[in-house]
This record gives sequence, structure tokens and C-alpha cells, in this order.
Amino acid sequence: MRISHSVRTLPKLLRSAYEQAVLYGALLVFGTGGLIYTAISPLVGAALPRDLANRVGQWVMMALFRFFIGLLQLSRIVHCDLSALDPLRGQPLIIVANHPSLLDAVLIVSRLPRVVCIMKAQILDNPFLGGGARLAGYIRADHPMEMMKRAREALASGRQLLVFPEGTRTQTPPLNEFKGNFALMAKQARVPVQTVFIRSDSAYLCRGWPLFRKPEFPIHYRVELGMQFPHDDDSGRLRTRVEDYMRAVLESRFERARSP
Repeated sequence: MRISHSVRTLPKLLRSAYEQAVLYGALLVFGTGGLIYTAISPLVGAALPRDLANRVGQWVMMALFRFFIGLLQLSRIVHCDLSALDPLRGQPLIIVANHPSLLDAVLIVSRLPRVVCIMKAQILDNPFLGGGARLAGYIRADHPMEMMKRAREALASGRQLLVFPEGTRTQTPPLNEFKGNFALMAKQARVPVQTVFIRSDSAYLCRGWPLFRKPEFPIHYRVELGMQFPHDDDSGRLRTRVEDYMRAVLESRFERARSP
């Protein structure tokens, strides 16, 4: 009986060991690549004109994130469908997405070569991502006036702006209350707001999930495009319309998932 039980559990143990090796190996590769990029990014920034340096930085961030996602997909512990983002390339607009996990920016940036993120200061000061993010022209969220100015410049140059208006990962599903900066940016830059929904069947790296805690695999991620909203001279009205729309869509999906 004991031998039979051991035989049955051996494949599970081997599978778990494989998943841990892939997950922590991919995180090691990601962290090492980020550190190397942070070290060389000041040299690249000093050698190139600012606009060209930003383009190079954005492309490298996309490549680094795409490589990380590719490793996870190749190992078959993660499955991603991000193709819905492809039609957005080349369009100056503000991408507004829900923010369930730490991987959200990685998923979106891995598909778009000219996107600029609004980021918390602690991420831009992080040794693993900070140097590359600064070279890419990513924008700090802790200086409102400078943030608005740089956002206008990025949009005027044909880039896309990625904003998570919840401000942090979702604490009160389906959405935290939105901050209104994205609507004011759309008004000032006269660009549309494209809503994006990030879906997953796992709570991995959601609020409160430790970075090195292994989830159940495989995990499925899917990104879907929602409505696109034209800019509005009343930024408060635009913020409310976008938040109400995204909340309604996510609540509807949550209710369908709970239905027997």
C-alpha cells in the first residue's frame, strides 16, 4: 500500500519540483537582466539623444518583459493570450487597465514597443527595473505637475501611455476607486482613452501575495480590449464614465463566474 501511494505521488512531486525550478529560474533571469540593464542604461542615455534613448529604452523593456513571459510560456506553466493589444501599436492614446497583480505592466509592455508607464517612485528607484525604466522615459507618479507635463510630451511624440488608475493593486474587487489623472491627461493631450481588461484564473502576485510563494500551475492570462472613450473637456465626467464602465464589466464577469 505504501509503495503504491509513493508511486502515485512521485509524478506530483516531480511536477512540483519542475515548476519551482522554472519559476525561480525565470525570476533569477529577470532580476539579473534588470540589474545589468540598470547598470548600462546611464551609459546608453549619455551616448544618445534623449528621444532616441527613450525609444531604445522602451524597446529593451518590451524585449526583457517578452523574454520573461516567453520563458514561462515555453515551460508551459503559464499560458498568455495578449494578441488583443497588437492593433494598438502606433496609436497615440492612453491605455487604462485594471490592476489585479504585479505582472500587469509586464504583460502589457511585453506586447507594445512604444509605451510609457506611469510608475510609483519606489519602482523607478528599484535597482532591478529603475535604470531601464528611466531610460525608457517612464514617468514618476509622485510629482503631479511634472507627471502631467511629461505625459503630454510622450503623447505628443506618438507614444502610448499606460495608466493603472486604481493607483495600486486591486484591494476591493472588482476595482479600487479611480484617480482622475488619466482623464486630465486625455483632455490636455486631446487623445482617446482605451480600456483594457486583464484576466487570470490565479491570484498569483495579487495584493498580499509574496513574490516567492509558488502558486498552482498552470496559470492563464488573457488581455481584452474594452471600449475606447474620446477625450472630454470635462475630465471628471470622463473619469466617472470610464470607471463605471470598467466596474460594470468586471462585476458582470464576477457574477457569471459565481453562477453554477
